Amino acid sequence: MAKQAIWVMLKAKAGKENDVEAFLSQGAAMANDEPETVNWYGVKMAPGVYGVFDTFDDEEGRDAHLNGEIAKALMASAPELFDNEIRIEKMEIIAIK
Repeated sequence: MAKQAIWVMLKAKAGKENDVEAFLSQGAAMANDEPETVNWYGVKMAPGVYGVFDTFDDEEGRDAHLNGEIAKALMASAPELFDNEIRIEKMEIIAIK
């Protein structure tokens, strides 16, 4: 069972919504190359408001992801795409179906 997770809230800059959605689609494809990433979700919560939720079996898998290519791409793209400060929230999964 996946026991670790991360959440990142993303607020697109005006006019960058399509670019953010393309970025999230690319992130999903990149996650396929991360065997330690159990699930990777890019979500849209409202117009211009997005998020990323990822799950991992253990802390080592989460750390590998946070030091990997997706995280690097997120930080490199942040000034161009996002209006908010990028905060990666670490979470522990208590229950899952």
